[in-house]
Amino acid sequence: MILVDTSVWVDVLRDKEGNATFAFRKVLGDRVSVLARFTQLELLQGAKNEYEWRRLDEYLSSQYYLEALESTWKNAARIYYELRRKGLTITSPIDCCIAQIAIENDVILLHRDQDFTTIAKIRPLNAQYFKY
Repeated sequence: MILVDTSVWVDVLRDKEGNATFAFRKVLGDRVSVLARFTQLELLQGAKNEYEWRRLDEYLSSQYYLEALESTWKNAARIYYELRRKGLTITSPIDCCIAQIAIENDVILLHRDQDFTTIAKIRPLNAQYFKY
């Protein structure tokens, strides 16, 4: 199982030449891709128009999601807090939540976002940078 971050989905969904899609399928192999609800939020808020919103909503409604637990929120806040105390900056606290969901579910997090590389410096995050 692979938790796929928004940073990957944006490239795959907007891929006109097929390079990102081909690389994504290769990385995925026979494993199941899952999303966090934050990815649903980020993709839908980026819709350019009503047509794109409806298409994304329909697609995202058919996907598998890893849900946050009660403990996810406090543990994600702790990640952000510890990074800040070490002088490490990330751009989004949402990335702390996504990372914590990946950690709690012991899944690989596929991403194209440096925040996860930074988070992996202080947490046992099994993160893989997506290249294509």
